[in-house]
Amino acid sequence: MLNQTVIVGRLVRDPELIETEKGKKVTNITLAVPRSYKNVSGEYDTDFISCVLWQGIAENTTEYCKKGDLVGIKGRIQSRSIEQEDDYPKRVMEVIAEKVTFLSSKK
Repeated sequence: MLNQTVIVGRLVRDPELIETEKGKKVTNITLAVPRSYKNVSGEYDTDFISCVLWQGIAENTTEYCKKGDLVGIKGRIQSRSIEQEDDYPKRVMEVIAEKVTFLSSKK
C-alpha cells in the first residue's frame, strides 16, 4: 500500500507555532491550490487543503514563511474524527507533512 502526496500551493494565512500539552511543536496550515482546468463558467476553481506540520518542519515554516508564500509539501493523507456538539463525529482529511520546500523567492 502507498499513501504519499505532493502538493504545491500558497499559504492562506501566516503559520503559527503551537506547543501541545506534551511539549511537541505543531503548525496547522492551509494551502490554496488552483485546479489545472476551468469550470463551466470558464474560471479556475481553488482547493483549500489542510496540512499539519510537526516539530522542526513546523518551526522552520513558521520562521521563514508568511501568508501568500508558495510552498511544496510532500507527505501522507490522514483522516481523523472530531467530536461535535450533536454527538455525531465529523471526518477530517488532512496532509501530514514529511517535507516542506519553500518555493517563494525573497524580494
